[in-house]
Amino acid sequence: MKKYVITGATSGIGKALAEEFSKTGLVFAGYRNSAKLEELQKISDNIIPFYINMSDDLAISNAAEFIKSKTDKIDTLINVAGSVLAGAVENLKIQDLKEQFQINTFSHLKFSNELLSLIEGGRIINISSIASFGIFPFIAPYCASKRALDILFNSLMVENKKDIKVISIKPGVIATPLWERSINENIERLENDKVYEKEMRFLEKNALKNGTRGLNVNKVVEVVKKADELKNPKASYLVGKDALIASIFSYLPIDMLNFLTKQLMRRRAKTNIRE
Repeated sequence: MKKYVITGATSGIGKALAEEFSKTGLVFAGYRNSAKLEELQKISDNIIPFYINMSDDLAISNAAEFIKSKTDKIDTLINVAGSVLAGAVENLKIQDLKEQFQINTFSHLKFSNELLSLIEGGRIINISSIASFGIFPFIAPYCASKRALDILFNSLMVENKKDIKVISIKPGVIATPLWERSINENIERLENDKVYEKEMRFLEKNALKNGTRGLNVNKVVEVVKKADELKNPKASYLVGKDALIASIFSYLPIDMLNFLTKQLMRRRAKTNIRE
């Protein structure tokens, strides 16, 4: 049986991956909310839950030690866990920005590095985002943290001498609980920013729509399975038409991209008010 480690395995993409890979493999499934532990265990007898909190370095180290105590080999590590920090850059607290990078970037690097000896000859698959292609207004911390994730792990692939392949999966809008959770986590900024009130209203409304109108999570599972099974996978995969569009737009000159982004944001904010 192949052995997998999946973080953020209690909902959305992570849960769907745990369900799929536990059909034929052994899955170490990371959870933070103990209330979801029982539900995670019911997925399959091939699931071994482990506690991990991406905000806590000690918890990350303890999770790695737990996995090392259970196995001496990991075929694929899939880094899924993440969060979204929303708000105007001028109003962001530096501590909140640091926390965004901790959860979306640094925690995955720390966890992966602590498991490298077990992954030798295997692969690391990161669930990145189309946000890594550029700056989406008012979620710049999320964009930057995903871009940093891609750069650091791509360097890891180039540098490492353990024959570890690193793959970045960049989904577009996927229908997962992340959207509703992101609203709850950013509610203070979304509802109390008077300068960017129109934009915040648009962000909140758009997030609610994305939670239902996005691609089915199984589309991501299909691409991850492909990346896991291929002998020579690509370093990066797109999921969805919007991901393809974002990748194309990323080649535009930055001045042109900034102009188009501003115009699109203004138009959408005005449309949101009329609705």
